[in-house]
Amino acid sequence: MSQFTVQKLRAAFPALHETATNKPFIYFDGPGGTQMAQQALDAMVAYITGGMANLHGAFPTSIKTDNLLEEARKAVADLLNCAPAEVAFGQNMTSHAFAIARSLGTLIKPGDEIVVTELDHRANVDPWVTMANDKGATIKFLEVDPATYTLNLDNLHELITEKTKLVAVGMSSNVMGTVTPIEKIIARAKEVNAIVILDAVHAVPHLPIDFKKLGCDVLLCSGYKFFGPHIGIAVIAETLFEKLPVYKLQPAPQTIPDKLETGTQNHEAIAGLIGAIAFIAAQGEGETRRQQLRSGMQRIEAHELQLANRIESFLSQLPDVTLYRAPAGHPKTPTFAFTVAGTNARDVTTWFAENHNMCIADGHFYASTMAEKLGVIPMGGWVRIGLAPYNTLQEVEQFEQALQEFLANRKTN
Repeated sequence: MSQFTVQKLRAAFPALHETATNKPFIYFDGPGGTQMAQQALDAMVAYITGGMANLHGAFPTSIKTDNLLEEARKAVADLLNCAPAEVAFGQNMTSHAFAIARSLGTLIKPGDEIVVTELDHRANVDPWVTMANDKGATIKFLEVDPATYTLNLDNLHELITEKTKLVAVGMSSNVMGTVTPIEKIIARAKEVNAIVILDAVHAVPHLPIDFKKLGCDVLLCSGYKFFGPHIGIAVIAETLFEKLPVYKLQPAPQTIPDKLETGTQNHEAIAGLIGAIAFIAAQGEGETRRQQLRSGMQRIEAHELQLANRIESFLSQLPDVTLYRAPAGHPKTPTFAFTVAGTNARDVTTWFAENHNMCIADGHFYASTMAEKLGVIPMGGWVRIGLAPYNTLQEVEQFEQALQEFLANRKTN
């Protein structure tokens, strides 16, 4: 992606616009949530100002809302390559995971086994752990290799057995960007007829996703991680979704995907989601929206990879910085976790914010199992810098200069 294209892309984000009274932040907190594209904002405002209504009425604004949900499902289906009827909306990924776990719990009995990972955000761990505790099932962990920051799959066949009923794994780490070879895990899970849950919250903003090709049962993601509003998305394979015994009100629809969408949905956020997906499609080309979305994601990925390679090279050469990064050749998203020797992570990020207007996050980022295993909790967790497609080479250069300044100040104080 050329610099001209990046500047054109940046024009679509109001939060990046500089005014006479406002010097915009440099946003390196994409993994925690991206800025919202103008298309998403416009779609939300258009729905609200055009008249809001609940579903299934005979009057125009209600019919408009019915059509809105139908169009949103089609847009998500094109983004993730699933069927529109497999798409359900909700509060967020975590709420969806707990609701689905509650339903799947009816299929779990004492002695069954559930496999989760040490690498993941706890939103793809604790719903299944809670279900296992309720049902008397056994939890097993795919372990993180502390030398490579990847999952150890050497004992996959011993870990996923005929007793395994569910496997929950993240497509990529929200802390250090490690992309997990989920195809291998899914293949083994399917050999024993286990249900596979994928956390794609951190993957969707960076990688083209093909739900049908993956062959998983459930994929979870969040709109605010890819340029839209706060809304959760659950994609559930129709064969599972149809028989999923969800907790719902008696008069509520029994059909998919409506039966999982308890209560009134956030219709304005759903409108914004359509706008966010339209923004991604506008970055690509092709005759269909699916083609445009794949092309757009490939261009976003190429641009981010160029910047990521530079950051990785820079951070790996600093003697006082420990970079937690998978080895060369292992796929990674443009998300970096590091620590500075003898310095609390919050002190680092506060300095960046106060001195350089940079939004850089710190903490364990809910990947607390891995944080404990790698011993970073006493240091306040990691410092995390994560890229989005609106980040530029100039911003990366400013980050490099700022970090060198911080390290130099530490030595003189």
